[in-house]
Amino acid sequence: MAPKTPPAAQPAPDAPAASGTPAAPGDPAAPGAPAAAGAPAAPGVPAAPGDPAAAGAPAAPGAPADPGAPGAPAEAPQEPQEPTQTPEELAFYAPNHICLTIFAIFLFPPLGLAALYFSHQTNKANQNSEWEEAYTNSGRTGWLGAFAVMIGLGLIYGLTLYY
Repeated sequence: MAPKTPPAAQPAPDAPAASGTPAAPGDPAAPGAPAAAGAPAAPGVPAAPGDPAAAGAPAAPGAPADPGAPGAPAEAPQEPQEPTQTPEELAFYAPNHICLTIFAIFLFPPLGLAALYFSHQTNKANQNSEWEEAYTNSGRTGWLGAFAVMIGLGLIYGLTLYY
């Protein structure tokens, strides 16, 4: 008579084979068992190196992650470094006359918009520490803004006086 194994150690009749023991020829592969060669791994089971992975299955440990995969770590975009300026350089900033420029745009847009362009050029030159260009554009901004305000106020005065 063969010795009986305890009931906890006996597998259920419909349970798949335990890991480490081969499955019967007619039985489906046991969960956690590697897939047959050339077949994709079952969901939730890591694929063996060189085997195609099933859709949604985690990648095998040590396998390179797909960069387009949803769980893959994204590369941080490199932002260009702005040049840092010392407090002495910040003291050289040329004025951009932005308030005058906005007022000039309302009163006489043709010259006001030209003043806005030179105000923007002044800001760019200030950030790049191009002091000569910054002061040249700042002067242009101031003159264009002043002329735009004078022409705009002259037009308003002329229209109210004669109409």
